[in-house]
Amino acid sequence: MRTLFLAWQAPADRAWFPVGRLDADTEHSFYRFCYTRGADEARTVGFHPIASFPDFAASYKSSELFPMFRNRVLGSQRRDFKSYLDSLALDKPDPISILAVSGGERQTDSFEVFPKIEKDADGSFRCRFFLHGLRHMSEAAQARALHLLEGESLGVSVELNNPKYGLAIQLTSRDYEFIGWTPRYIVADVLKAINKTHDIAARVIKVNADSVPLNRRVLVELQGILPSDYEPMADDVFLPFSQAV
Repeated sequence: MRTLFLAWQAPADRAWFPVGRLDADTEHSFYRFCYTRGADEARTVGFHPIASFPDFAASYKSSELFPMFRNRVLGSQRRDFKSYLDSLALDKPDPISILAVSGGERQTDSFEVFPKIEKDADGSFRCRFFLHGLRHMSEAAQARALHLLEGESLGVSVELNNPKYGLAIQLTSRDYEFIGWTPRYIVADVLKAINKTHDIAARVIKVNADSVPLNRRVLVELQGILPSDYEPMADDVFLPFSQAV
């Protein structure tokens, strides 16, 4: 069973809220969606139930991936599908793996998908994502980022006064050029790994060609060790909405 979260961006202040959870067992064709407690918080700033999931307190089950998620994956019949998979460093057309890396963003709505961080028995975790904020970087920083090498190590540091999110995790090249950020959804877990175990590392998986949009240009893998008594992505906003009513 793999888990993805659905995030929604508020139109006023552009804040993001985790509003839904998808549990998927592709081998046994089982999919389940429910709203999270983050949806309850998002309702105060304009979030409404998704048309295909009208009941906040319900748990929806299906033998197929829900259209809400399926439509966020490039169709395998497209001629550019193979290059699309290659840009994500994936070999197999698995929609859940595709969504976990691509984020499933669309121009027509305010939703984004991200994977639940899973901690192994030894406390280790790893996750892949595209470098965030590259379009906001200086020309020099963009040039450095786009000349990174596959396998190249990146520096990981805490930003205490990010103007948008407060706390953020910055990534730097090995020659200390600031090139962007990790996704906001892993910040809390990365901070735990840094504060408790001091064991965190990042490396470049792939640098895509100029034909790929800037937000999918640099693929990064981050790994670390979490404290034994800490469960990632277990805050209230990630818990099922039904537990809040």
